[in-house]
Amino acid sequence: MRSASGIFALLLGLGVVAPAVAAESGRGGAATGQYRNLFHELLGKSEAEVTAKIDATWRQYSQGDEQTQRLFYPVADDLAYVPDIANHDVRTEGMSYGMMICVQLDRRQEFDRIWKWARTRLYNQSGPMRGFFAWHADFAGHALDPGPASDGEEWFVTALFFAAHRWGRGDGIFDYEAEAQALLRTMLHKSEEADRGDYTDMFDRESAQVVFVPHGEGAGFTDPSYQLPAFYELWARWAAAPADRAFCSRAANVSRAFFKKAAHPVTGLMPDYANFDGTPRVRRGHEDFRYDAWRALSNPALDHAWFGSDPWVVGQSNRVLKFLAAQGPACPNQFRLDGTPLTTGTSSGLFAMAATAGLAADADVARPFVDRLWNLPIPEGQYRYYDGLLYLIALLEVGGRFQVIAPPAK
Repeated sequence: MRSASGIFALLLGLGVVAPAVAAESGRGGAATGQYRNLFHELLGKSEAEVTAKIDATWRQYSQGDEQTQRLFYPVADDLAYVPDIANHDVRTEGMSYGMMICVQLDRRQEFDRIWKWARTRLYNQSGPMRGFFAWHADFAGHALDPGPASDGEEWFVTALFFAAHRWGRGDGIFDYEAEAQALLRTMLHKSEEADRGDYTDMFDRESAQVVFVPHGEGAGFTDPSYQLPAFYELWARWAAAPADRAFCSRAANVSRAFFKKAAHPVTGLMPDYANFDGTPRVRRGHEDFRYDAWRALSNPALDHAWFGSDPWVVGQSNRVLKFLAAQGPACPNQFRLDGTPLTTGTSSGLFAMAATAGLAADADVARPFVDRLWNLPIPEGQYRYYDGLLYLIALLEVGGRFQVIAPPAK
């Protein structure tokens, strides 16, 4: 298996990855094949330095101390899981993030092990939830709740499409293309199944927005951090059915418009949960900017980096980063949307996501957050799951390594 350094040295040699990209030209990396490396662009770091940092992080997560550092746990039968250490469970969120990290780093063996664990331990083979994944299980793979969470499915689909394009189509569950198409169809058409019970699509058909969960009250609102227009834009190109491609294109544009409604006009903060009109969903404190919402800093910026979709994202990224910068180096990790702090704790995951917002921000606004990400220690200890995965995803995004993997040219 090639290391990250080998892969990106090869891509640089082929001219597929540029060492740096100038100011946003209106087209993103999906069209140009060029992805900004803010570590080089804003801090002067070399490609070799960036690759070494990513390699060191992967090495700690896959080979580090099992009690304090590791995030990738191989087990028998060519399986592996990515655990939430603090909550002592395995979640589709972390498994799908792990798969995306592996496909971006061209680590097929590790990708397959994670996918096999998810597909054989979490997948609902029958019943109303057939085709969806149980959102979490214990470390032995026994589902703790068979219901799905929409974000895990979204990342599964996109990671599987990327795997198919990078490695080709295997057999059975390793036919990544077939698995991505089947899961996407279930996400969009569960409501058409006669035996679905009270489960429904993962996207509200009327608003074309991803739902928090596809059943009960959770099907009536969204989570801004689940809104992934960059992914929907790709599904609009790759979904098998023309009607599904059209719906995904609509969902991408609706999601972009949703961010404008959900972001506070002064702070730029978004809530954990929101109604489809962008207003906060009052539900046990999740109407505030809490742990889920950290990712809402990244999602618009990733869309901008890949597709250059909307100049509004530049203003939004500047706004939210200026607000966070004004909090000082001990910036709290949770706020009311108006900027009132809710905690005194800090989190590396929030700083990591803030750095990714730099992909759409002005250089002088982005630079302090990119520098902070560069100097953060690799997360370890009890909370290394969420902080750690966001940290490595941020290294890939900010370092220009989080890329669209398109089908091979015919």
